[in-house]
Amino acid sequence: MKRYAQQTRLLVAVDCIIFGFDGQEIKLLLIQRGFEPCKGKWSLVGGFVQEEESAEDAATRVLKNLTGLDGIYMEQLHTFSSPDRDSVERTISVAYTALIDIKRYKQLHEDFHAVWFPINHHPELIFDHDAMVNQAKEKLRYKAALHPLLLELLPPKFTLPQLQQLYESVYNTSFDKGNFSRKILSTGLLVRLADKDKLNSRKGAFYYKVDKKKYNVNLHAFLNFVPEALMKKSAAAR
Repeated sequence: MKRYAQQTRLLVAVDCIIFGFDGQEIKLLLIQRGFEPCKGKWSLVGGFVQEEESAEDAATRVLKNLTGLDGIYMEQLHTFSSPDRDSVERTISVAYTALIDIKRYKQLHEDFHAVWFPINHHPELIFDHDAMVNQAKEKLRYKAALHPLLLELLPPKFTLPQLQQLYESVYNTSFDKGNFSRKILSTGLLVRLADKDKLNSRKGAFYYKVDKKKYNVNLHAFLNFVPEALMKKSAAAR
C-alpha cells in the first residue's frame, strides 16, 4: 500500500449522542467506559473506524451492536479534532446524533451496561463528550423548531399531550396547550385515530399517527414546527 511520506498517522473514532423519549422526558444514553484511560467513568457510546469503513458505517455498526436494529435515525453532528482531546493517542472523533423511542429499544446489548439519564441532568463525561452533548442539544432544539424531527422519538401511535410533553422536555419550558395543538395539527403531518388514551384523563385523548408519506416529503422542509413565540419563551426560560 502506498503511503504519503513524512505524515503522522491519526486514529479516527465515532461517538454517538443518543437521545430517547420515555413518554415523560427526553433522555441521553451513556455507558461506563470499560478500559483505560478513564475506566469506569461515564462516556458516550462509540468506537474506532475500521480500515474498510466510512465514519457513517462505523456509527451505524455501533448503533446496531447496541440496539440490534437497523434504520435508527442518525445524522452527523460535528468533527472534534483538538490535538489533546484524547490523552493516549491523537484521535479525531466524528460525532453523530441518534434519536430512538426508548420503549421500542428496551433490550439494549448487555455488554454496554448502558443507562438513560435526563438530558439536563447527567454525570460529567470523559474527554470532550460534554461539549459534544451540549452541541447536539442545541442543534436538536434548532432543528426541532423547523422540522418534524422529534416524531422519530415517538411510538407508532401517541396523543397530543404526549407530543407536547416531548417538546416541553426538549426546550425545558411549558407551551400553551391550545396554541401548541393548533400549530402541530396545521402541519397536516398527523392522522387522528379512532381510539383514545383513557388512562391519563377522564375524557380521554385521541391517538394520532404520523402520515409517513407527508413526513418523508417534509422532513427536510422548513415548517416552523415550533412557533416563533414559543422559541422566544424557551430561550428566556434557559
